[in-house]
Amino acid sequence: MNLAEYILAHRDQHLNELCEFLRIPSISAKTEHKPDIERAAQWVATHLRSAGFQTVEVVPTALHPLVYAESLQAPGKPTILFYGHYDVQPAEPLDLWTSPAFEPTVRDGRLFGRGTADDKGQVHIHLKALESLFKTHGKLPINVKVLIEGEEEVGSVSLWEYVQKNKARLQADALVVSDTSMLAPGAPSITYGLRGLNYYQIELTGPERDLHSGVYGGAVPNPITILCELFAKLHDKDFRVAIPGFYKDVAKLSKAERKSLNALPWKEKDFRKAVGAPAYCGEKGFSIVERLWTRPTMELNGIWGGYQGEGAKTVIASKAFAKFSTRLVPNQNPDKIARLVEKHIRKLLPKSVKMKFETLSTGKPWVAPFHAPIFQVAQAALQKGFGKKAVFIREGGSIPFVTQMHDTFKVPCVLIGFGLPDENAHAPDEHIALDNYFNGIRAIAHFYEDLASL
Repeated sequence: MNLAEYILAHRDQHLNELCEFLRIPSISAKTEHKPDIERAAQWVATHLRSAGFQTVEVVPTALHPLVYAESLQAPGKPTILFYGHYDVQPAEPLDLWTSPAFEPTVRDGRLFGRGTADDKGQVHIHLKALESLFKTHGKLPINVKVLIEGEEEVGSVSLWEYVQKNKARLQADALVVSDTSMLAPGAPSITYGLRGLNYYQIELTGPERDLHSGVYGGAVPNPITILCELFAKLHDKDFRVAIPGFYKDVAKLSKAERKSLNALPWKEKDFRKAVGAPAYCGEKGFSIVERLWTRPTMELNGIWGGYQGEGAKTVIASKAFAKFSTRLVPNQNPDKIARLVEKHIRKLLPKSVKMKFETLSTGKPWVAPFHAPIFQVAQAALQKGFGKKAVFIREGGSIPFVTQMHDTFKVPCVLIGFGLPDENAHAPDEHIALDNYFNGIRAIAHFYEDLASL
Protein backbone atom coordinates (compact mmCIF):
# COMPACT_ATOMS: atom_id res chain seq x y z
CA MET A 1 0.00 0.00 0.00
CA ASN A 2 1.49 3.35 -1.01
CA LEU A 3 1.29 6.56 1.00
CA ALA A 4 -1.85 7.97 -0.67
CA GLU A 5 -3.68 4.64 -0.38
CA TYR A 6 -2.71 4.27 3.28
CA ILE A 7 -3.98 7.75 4.19
CA LEU A 8 -7.25 7.19 2.33
CA ALA A 9 -7.79 3.78 3.94
CA HIS A 10 -7.29 5.18 7.45
CA ARG A 11 -9.56 8.24 7.25
CA ASP A 12 -12.09 6.90 9.74
CA GLN A 13 -9.40 5.76 12.16
CA HIS A 14 -7.68 9.13 12.04
CA LEU A 15 -10.93 10.99 12.70
CA ASN A 16 -11.85 8.70 15.59
CA GLU A 17 -8.44 9.27 17.16
CA LEU A 18 -8.80 13.03 16.82
CA CYS A 19 -12.18 12.88 18.57
CA GLU A 20 -10.55 10.91 21.39
CA PHE A 21 -7.90 13.63 21.71
CA LEU A 22 -10.54 16.40 21.69
CA ARG A 23 -12.53 14.78 24.49
CA ILE A 24 -9.70 15.54 26.92
CA PRO A 25 -10.53 18.98 28.42
CA SER A 26 -6.90 20.15 28.52
CA ILE A 27 -7.64 23.72 29.64
CA SER A 28 -4.33 25.22 30.71
CA ALA A 29 -5.84 28.30 32.38
CA LYS A 30 -7.78 26.36 35.03
CA THR A 31 -6.04 24.55 37.86
CA GLU A 32 -8.86 22.01 38.21
CA HIS A 33 -7.92 20.68 34.76
CA LYS A 34 -4.34 19.83 35.73
CA PRO A 35 -5.08 16.06 35.56
CA ASP A 36 -6.60 16.53 32.09
CA ILE A 37 -3.53 18.45 30.93
CA GLU A 38 -1.29 15.61 32.09
CA ARG A 39 -3.56 13.06 30.42
CA ALA A 40 -3.37 14.97 27.15
CA ALA A 41 0.44 15.07 27.33
CA GLN A 42 0.54 11.30 27.78
CA TRP A 43 -1.89 10.88 24.87
CA VAL A 44 0.42 12.86 22.60
CA ALA A 45 3.43 10.83 23.75
CA THR A 46 1.69 7.53 23.02
CA HIS A 47 0.78 8.59 19.48
CA LEU A 48 4.27 9.89 18.78
CA ARG A 49 5.59 6.43 19.60
CA SER A 50 3.08 4.98 17.14
CA ALA A 51 4.45 7.39 14.53
CA GLY A 52 7.91 5.85 14.74
CA PHE A 53 9.70 8.13 17.19
CA GLN A 54 12.45 6.32 19.07
CA THR A 55 12.82 8.98 21.76
CA VAL A 56 9.65 10.31 23.41
CA GLU A 57 9.67 12.22 26.69
CA VAL A 58 6.96 13.86 28.78
CA VAL A 59 8.91 16.65 30.44
CA PRO A 60 7.57 18.02 33.74
CA THR A 61 7.74 21.80 34.21
CA ALA A 62 6.78 24.30 36.88
CA LEU A 63 3.28 24.44 35.35
CA HIS A 64 2.26 21.98 32.62
CA PRO A 65 4.28 19.20 30.98
CA LEU A 66 5.62 19.46 27.46
CA VAL A 67 6.26 16.55 25.12
CA TYR A 68 9.53 16.16 23.26
CA ALA A 69 10.24 13.47 20.66
CA GLU A 70 12.89 12.85 18.04
CA SER A 71 13.56 10.48 15.16
CA LEU A 72 17.10 10.91 13.83
CA GLN A 73 17.34 7.87 11.56
CA ALA A 74 17.95 9.71 8.27
CA PRO A 75 21.64 10.70 8.14
CA GLY A 76 22.38 13.39 5.58
CA LYS A 77 18.73 14.44 5.33
CA PRO A 78 17.22 17.68 6.65
CA THR A 79 16.18 18.00 10.30
CA ILE A 80 12.83 19.62 11.03
CA LEU A 81 11.54 20.80 14.40
CA PHE A 82 7.74 20.67 14.53
CA TYR A 83 6.01 22.76 17.21
CA GLY A 84 2.41 22.71 18.40
CA HIS A 85 0.34 22.76 21.59
CA TYR A 86 -2.16 20.41 23.16
CA ASP A 87 -3.71 22.87 25.62
CA VAL A 88 -6.93 24.68 24.79
CA GLN A 89 -8.90 27.76 25.79
CA PRO A 90 -11.73 27.60 28.36
CA ALA A 91 -15.04 26.71 26.72
CA GLU A 92 -17.21 29.41 28.32
CA PRO A 93 -19.84 30.61 27.66
CA LEU A 94 -21.05 27.03 27.62
CA ASP A 95 -24.65 27.88 26.72
CA LEU A 96 -23.55 29.22 23.31
CA TRP A 97 -22.26 25.84 22.12
CA THR A 98 -24.64 23.94 19.82
CA SER A 99 -23.11 20.69 21.06
CA PRO A 100 -20.93 20.29 24.18
CA ALA A 101 -17.41 21.68 23.80
CA PHE A 102 -15.67 18.43 24.71
CA GLU A 103 -18.01 16.06 22.89
CA PRO A 104 -16.72 16.36 19.29
CA THR A 105 -19.58 16.32 16.78
CA VAL A 106 -19.66 16.24 12.97
CA ARG A 107 -22.17 18.55 11.27
CA ASP A 108 -22.24 19.62 7.62
CA GLY A 109 -18.73 18.42 6.86
CA ARG A 110 -17.23 20.13 9.91
CA LEU A 111 -15.98 18.76 13.21
CA PHE A 112 -17.08 20.85 16.21
CA GLY A 113 -15.32 20.91 19.58
CA ARG A 114 -12.82 22.91 21.61
CA GLY A 115 -9.35 22.48 20.12
CA THR A 116 -10.45 21.36 16.65
CA ALA A 117 -8.77 24.34 14.95
CA ASP A 118 -6.57 25.62 17.78
CA ASP A 119 -4.49 23.53 17.97
CA LYS A 120 -5.25 19.85 18.57
CA GLY A 121 -6.70 19.29 15.11
CA GLN A 122 -3.65 20.80 13.44
CA VAL A 123 -1.21 18.93 15.68
CA HIS A 124 -3.04 15.72 14.88
CA ILE A 125 -2.61 16.36 11.14
CA HIS A 126 1.15 16.18 11.63
CA LEU A 127 0.98 13.15 13.92
CA LYS A 128 -1.04 11.20 11.34
CA ALA A 129 1.10 12.38 8.41
CA LEU A 130 4.23 11.19 10.20
CA GLU A 131 2.60 7.93 11.24
CA SER A 132 1.47 7.31 7.64
CA LEU A 133 5.03 7.81 6.40
CA PHE A 134 6.38 5.48 9.08
CA LYS A 135 3.84 2.75 8.34
CA THR A 136 4.40 2.85 4.57
CA HIS A 137 8.17 3.48 4.48
CA GLY A 138 9.27 1.61 7.59
CA LYS A 139 10.99 4.79 8.82
CA LEU A 140 10.67 8.54 8.52
CA PRO A 141 12.33 9.96 5.37
CA ILE A 142 13.87 12.93 7.22
CA ASN A 143 15.01 13.70 10.75
CA VAL A 144 12.19 15.07 12.85
CA LYS A 145 12.11 16.67 16.28
CA VAL A 146 8.76 17.42 17.90
CA LEU A 147 7.97 19.86 20.69
CA ILE A 148 4.35 20.01 21.82
CA GLU A 149 3.54 22.11 24.87
CA GLY A 150 0.68 22.55 27.29
CA GLU A 151 0.95 26.28 28.06
CA GLU A 152 0.52 28.10 24.75
CA GLU A 153 -2.81 29.56 25.81
CA VAL A 154 -1.30 30.94 29.04
CA GLY A 155 2.00 32.38 27.81
CA SER A 156 4.40 29.46 27.12
CA VAL A 157 6.71 30.35 30.02
CA SER A 158 7.90 26.79 30.69
CA LEU A 159 8.45 26.14 27.00
CA TRP A 160 10.92 28.97 26.60
CA GLU A 161 12.83 27.90 29.72
CA TYR A 162 13.14 24.43 28.20
CA VAL A 163 14.39 25.83 24.89
CA GLN A 164 17.03 27.95 26.62
CA LYS A 165 18.37 24.88 28.43
CA ASN A 166 18.26 22.59 25.36
CA LYS A 167 19.49 24.71 22.47
CA ALA A 168 21.85 22.06 21.12
CA ARG A 169 19.19 19.38 21.30
CA LEU A 170 16.61 21.49 19.46
CA GLN A 171 18.87 22.65 16.63
CA ALA A 172 17.22 22.01 13.27
CA ASP A 173 17.29 23.22 9.68
CA ALA A 174 13.79 24.71 9.93
CA LEU A 175 10.89 25.19 12.31
CA VAL A 176 7.46 23.98 11.15
CA VAL A 177 4.27 25.17 12.85
CA SER A 178 0.59 24.53 12.17
CA ASP A 179 -1.30 26.92 14.44
CA THR A 180 -2.47 29.40 11.81
CA SER A 181 -5.28 29.62 9.26
CA MET A 182 -5.84 29.28 5.56
CA LEU A 183 -6.78 32.47 3.75
CA ALA A 184 -10.17 31.09 2.71
CA PRO A 185 -11.85 27.79 1.75
CA GLY A 186 -9.93 26.25 -1.12
CA ALA A 187 -6.91 28.52 -0.59
CA PRO A 188 -4.10 26.59 1.14
CA SER A 189 -1.76 29.07 2.77
CA ILE A 190 1.72 29.61 4.15
CA THR A 191 2.02 32.40 6.72
CA TYR A 192 5.10 34.65 6.70
CA GLY A 193 4.10 37.25 9.28
CA LEU A 194 2.41 37.39 12.70
CA ARG A 195 1.52 40.22 15.03
CA GLY A 196 3.00 40.33 18.51
CA LEU A 197 0.88 40.41 21.65
CA ASN A 198 1.04 42.19 24.99
CA TYR A 199 -1.64 41.27 27.54
CA TYR A 200 -2.51 43.46 30.52
CA GLN A 201 -4.80 43.59 33.54
CA ILE A 202 -5.74 46.62 35.61
CA GLU A 203 -7.55 46.92 38.92
CA LEU A 204 -9.09 50.21 40.02
CA THR A 205 -10.02 50.81 43.64
CA GLY A 206 -12.21 53.68 44.80
CA PRO A 207 -13.93 53.37 48.18
CA GLU A 208 -12.42 50.79 50.51
CA ARG A 209 -15.59 48.67 50.38
CA ASP A 210 -18.82 48.45 48.37
CA LEU A 211 -21.17 51.27 49.28
CA HIS A 212 -24.94 51.82 49.20
CA SER A 213 -25.55 53.85 46.03
CA GLY A 214 -28.46 55.72 47.58
CA VAL A 215 -26.57 56.77 50.69
CA TYR A 216 -23.26 57.58 48.95
CA GLY A 217 -24.10 58.02 45.26
CA GLY A 218 -23.08 61.37 43.78
CA ALA A 219 -20.35 62.05 46.34
CA VAL A 220 -17.87 59.15 45.95
CA PRO A 221 -15.90 57.85 42.93
CA ASN A 222 -17.34 54.91 41.02
CA PRO A 223 -14.43 52.76 39.70
CA ILE A 224 -16.62 51.11 37.07
CA THR A 225 -17.63 54.47 35.57
CA ILE A 226 -14.03 55.68 35.64
CA LEU A 227 -12.83 52.47 33.97
CA CYS A 228 -15.36 52.88 31.17
CA GLU A 229 -14.36 56.51 30.67
CA LEU A 230 -10.70 55.45 30.56
CA PHE A 231 -11.15 52.97 27.73
CA ALA A 232 -13.34 55.37 25.79
CA LYS A 233 -10.30 57.67 25.58
CA LEU A 234 -7.87 55.08 24.21
CA HIS A 235 -8.94 55.42 20.54
CA ASP A 236 -9.39 58.55 18.47
CA LYS A 237 -12.10 59.26 15.88
CA ASP A 238 -10.08 57.46 13.16
CA PHE A 239 -9.83 54.36 15.38
CA ARG A 240 -6.14 54.88 15.99
CA VAL A 241 -4.75 53.98 19.40
CA ALA A 242 -4.55 57.29 21.29
CA ILE A 243 -1.34 56.60 23.21
CA PRO A 244 1.58 58.95 22.52
CA GLY A 245 4.43 57.12 20.76
CA PHE A 246 2.38 53.98 20.03
CA TYR A 247 2.94 54.16 16.26
CA LYS A 248 6.45 55.68 16.31
CA ASP A 249 8.34 52.50 15.37
CA VAL A 250 5.74 50.81 13.15
CA ALA A 251 7.38 49.44 9.98
CA LYS A 252 5.88 50.89 6.82
CA LEU A 253 4.62 48.42 4.23
CA SER A 254 6.27 48.59 0.83
CA LYS A 255 4.02 49.41 -2.11
CA ALA A 256 4.76 45.96 -3.56
CA GLU A 257 3.74 44.08 -0.41
CA ARG A 258 0.66 46.21 0.07
CA LYS A 259 -0.40 45.49 -3.52
CA SER A 260 0.31 41.76 -3.10
CA LEU A 261 -1.71 41.44 0.13
CA ASN A 262 -4.69 43.29 -1.30
CA ALA A 263 -4.60 41.14 -4.47
CA LEU A 264 -5.07 37.87 -2.54
CA PRO A 265 -8.29 35.92 -3.21
CA TRP A 266 -9.89 37.28 -0.04
CA LYS A 267 -13.54 38.24 -0.10
CA GLU A 268 -14.86 41.03 2.08
CA LYS A 269 -18.40 39.65 1.91
CA ASP A 270 -17.18 36.38 3.47
CA PHE A 271 -15.47 38.32 6.22
CA ARG A 272 -18.61 40.31 6.95
CA LYS A 273 -20.69 37.14 7.00
CA ALA A 274 -18.25 35.44 9.36
CA VAL A 275 -18.18 38.38 11.77
CA GLY A 276 -21.91 39.04 11.72
CA ALA A 277 -21.78 42.57 13.15
CA PRO A 278 -24.28 45.26 12.07
CA ALA A 279 -21.42 47.53 10.96
CA TYR A 280 -17.62 47.60 10.90
CA CYS A 281 -14.83 49.87 12.04
CA GLY A 282 -11.07 50.13 11.84
CA GLU A 283 -8.11 52.40 11.39
CA LYS A 284 -8.77 54.99 8.70
CA GLY A 285 -6.67 54.74 5.53
CA PHE A 286 -6.16 50.96 5.51
CA SER A 287 -8.00 48.04 3.95
CA ILE A 288 -9.50 45.31 6.13
CA VAL A 289 -6.67 42.91 5.24
CA GLU A 290 -4.08 45.54 6.20
CA ARG A 291 -5.86 46.28 9.48
CA LEU A 292 -6.02 42.59 10.38
CA TRP A 293 -2.46 41.64 9.47
CA THR A 294 -0.18 44.66 9.38
CA ARG A 295 -1.48 47.33 11.77
CA PRO A 296 -1.18 47.44 15.58
CA THR A 297 -4.30 47.47 17.74
CA MET A 298 -5.57 47.79 21.27
CA GLU A 299 -8.60 45.74 22.34
CA LEU A 300 -10.55 45.56 25.59
CA ASN A 301 -10.91 41.82 26.27
CA GLY A 302 -12.90 41.79 29.47
CA ILE A 303 -14.34 44.24 32.01
CA TRP A 304 -16.07 43.53 35.30
CA GLY A 305 -16.94 44.80 38.77
CA GLY A 306 -19.86 45.37 41.08
CA TYR A 307 -22.99 43.29 41.39
CA GLN A 308 -23.71 40.84 38.56
CA GLY A 309 -26.19 38.45 40.11
CA GLU A 310 -29.92 38.10 39.55
CA GLY A 311 -32.15 41.04 40.39
CA ALA A 312 -31.04 44.40 41.80
CA LYS A 313 -28.38 45.32 44.31
CA THR A 314 -27.75 49.05 44.44
CA VAL A 315 -24.05 49.37 45.22
CA ILE A 316 -21.11 51.49 44.23
CA ALA A 317 -18.41 48.86 43.76
CA SER A 318 -15.13 49.23 45.57
CA LYS A 319 -13.22 47.76 42.63
CA ALA A 320 -13.39 47.47 38.87
CA PHE A 321 -11.21 45.29 36.64
CA ALA A 322 -10.27 45.03 32.98
CA LYS A 323 -8.17 42.77 30.80
CA PHE A 324 -6.91 44.21 27.53
CA SER A 325 -4.29 43.59 24.89
CA THR A 326 -2.19 45.27 22.24
CA ARG A 327 -1.35 43.50 18.98
CA LEU A 328 2.02 44.64 17.68
CA VAL A 329 3.66 44.76 14.26
CA PRO A 330 7.28 44.67 13.07
CA ASN A 331 9.68 47.14 14.73
CA GLN A 332 7.41 47.67 17.76
CA ASN A 333 9.16 46.62 20.97
CA PRO A 334 6.78 44.87 23.41
CA ASP A 335 8.51 46.19 26.55
CA LYS A 336 8.53 49.75 25.23
CA ILE A 337 4.84 49.52 24.29
CA ALA A 338 3.96 48.18 27.75
CA ARG A 339 5.69 51.18 29.35
CA LEU A 340 3.90 53.63 27.05
CA VAL A 341 0.52 52.03 27.78
CA GLU A 342 0.96 52.11 31.55
CA LYS A 343 2.33 55.66 31.54
CA HIS A 344 -0.59 57.00 29.51
CA ILE A 345 -3.25 55.20 31.52
CA ARG A 346 -1.81 56.53 34.78
CA LYS A 347 -1.87 60.02 33.30
CA LEU A 348 -5.55 59.70 32.32
CA LEU A 349 -6.82 58.40 35.68
CA PRO A 350 -8.20 60.84 38.27
CA LYS A 351 -6.73 60.93 41.77
CA SER A 352 -10.01 59.55 43.13
CA VAL A 353 -8.99 55.94 42.36
CA LYS A 354 -5.89 53.80 42.88
CA MET A 355 -4.67 51.47 40.12
CA LYS A 356 -2.80 48.19 40.06
CA PHE A 357 -1.35 47.64 36.56
CA GLU A 358 0.03 44.28 35.42
CA THR A 359 1.62 43.23 32.13
CA LEU A 360 0.71 39.54 32.12
CA SER A 361 2.65 38.57 28.99
CA THR A 362 4.55 40.04 26.07
CA GLY A 363 5.32 38.73 22.59
CA LYS A 364 7.24 40.15 19.66
CA PRO A 365 5.85 40.43 16.13
CA TRP A 366 7.44 38.38 13.36
CA VAL A 367 7.79 38.71 9.62
CA ALA A 368 10.26 36.87 7.40
CA PRO A 369 11.12 36.36 3.74
CA PHE A 370 9.79 33.19 2.12
CA HIS A 371 12.35 32.54 -0.58
CA ALA A 372 14.24 29.60 0.99
CA PRO A 373 13.83 26.27 -0.88
CA ILE A 374 11.78 24.77 1.98
CA PHE A 375 8.94 27.20 1.21
CA GLN A 376 8.79 26.01 -2.38
CA VAL A 377 8.63 22.40 -1.15
CA ALA A 378 5.79 23.39 1.19
CA GLN A 379 3.92 25.16 -1.60
CA ALA A 380 4.23 22.12 -3.88
CA ALA A 381 3.13 19.73 -1.12
CA LEU A 382 0.04 21.81 -0.39
CA GLN A 383 -0.86 21.69 -4.06
CA LYS A 384 -0.58 17.88 -3.96
CA GLY A 385 -2.85 17.77 -0.91
CA PHE A 386 -5.45 20.33 -1.97
CA GLY A 387 -5.14 20.43 -5.75
CA LYS A 388 -4.62 24.21 -5.65
CA LYS A 389 -1.56 26.43 -5.49
CA ALA A 390 -0.82 27.76 -2.01
CA VAL A 391 -0.67 31.49 -1.32
CA PHE A 392 1.63 33.41 1.03
CA ILE A 393 -0.17 35.47 3.69
CA ARG A 394 0.28 37.29 6.98
CA GLU A 395 -1.93 36.82 10.06
CA GLY A 396 -3.22 38.99 12.84
CA GLY A 397 -2.73 36.41 15.57
CA SER A 398 0.37 35.80 17.68
CA ILE A 399 2.68 32.83 18.29
CA PRO A 400 5.47 34.18 20.52
CA PHE A 401 7.42 30.94 20.22
CA VAL A 402 7.94 31.51 16.49
CA THR A 403 9.69 34.81 17.08
CA GLN A 404 11.76 33.41 19.92
CA MET A 405 12.89 30.42 17.85
CA HIS A 406 13.59 32.56 14.78
CA ASP A 407 15.73 34.95 16.84
CA THR A 408 17.54 32.10 18.62
CA PHE A 409 18.30 29.64 15.81
CA LYS A 410 18.21 31.89 12.70
CA VAL A 411 16.46 29.24 10.59
CA PRO A 412 13.39 29.43 8.32
CA CYS A 413 10.03 29.19 10.07
CA VAL A 414 7.35 27.57 7.91
CA LEU A 415 3.80 28.23 9.15
CA ILE A 416 1.25 26.03 7.41
CA GLY A 417 -2.29 26.45 8.73
CA PHE A 418 -5.36 24.30 8.14
CA GLY A 419 -8.00 26.22 10.06
CA LEU A 420 -10.20 28.94 8.58
CA PRO A 421 -10.70 32.46 9.95
CA ASP A 422 -14.38 31.83 10.74
CA GLU A 423 -13.88 28.56 12.64
CA ASN A 424 -14.40 30.20 16.05
CA ALA A 425 -11.04 29.53 17.66
CA HIS A 426 -11.31 30.76 21.30
CA ALA A 427 -15.11 31.00 20.90
CA PRO A 428 -18.17 28.73 21.15
CA ASP A 429 -18.74 26.24 18.32
CA GLU A 430 -15.06 26.05 17.37
CA HIS A 431 -14.67 23.70 14.42
CA ILE A 432 -12.48 22.53 11.56
CA ALA A 433 -13.54 21.61 8.03
CA LEU A 434 -13.02 17.89 7.54
CA ASP A 435 -11.81 18.43 3.96
CA ASN A 436 -9.01 20.62 5.30
CA TYR A 437 -8.18 18.08 8.00
CA PHE A 438 -7.93 15.13 5.59
CA ASN A 439 -6.25 17.11 2.81
CA GLY A 440 -3.89 18.48 5.44
CA ILE A 441 -2.71 15.00 6.41
CA ARG A 442 -2.00 14.24 2.78
CA ALA A 443 -0.23 17.56 2.16
CA ILE A 444 1.97 17.33 5.27
CA ALA A 445 2.90 13.73 4.48
CA HIS A 446 4.07 14.87 1.03
CA PHE A 447 5.88 17.82 2.61
CA TYR A 448 7.96 15.63 4.93
CA GLU A 449 8.53 13.07 2.18
CA ASP A 450 9.61 15.68 -0.38
CA LEU A 451 11.97 17.39 2.08
CA ALA A 452 14.20 14.33 1.82
CA SER A 453 15.26 15.57 -1.62
CA LEU A 454 16.60 18.90 -0.31
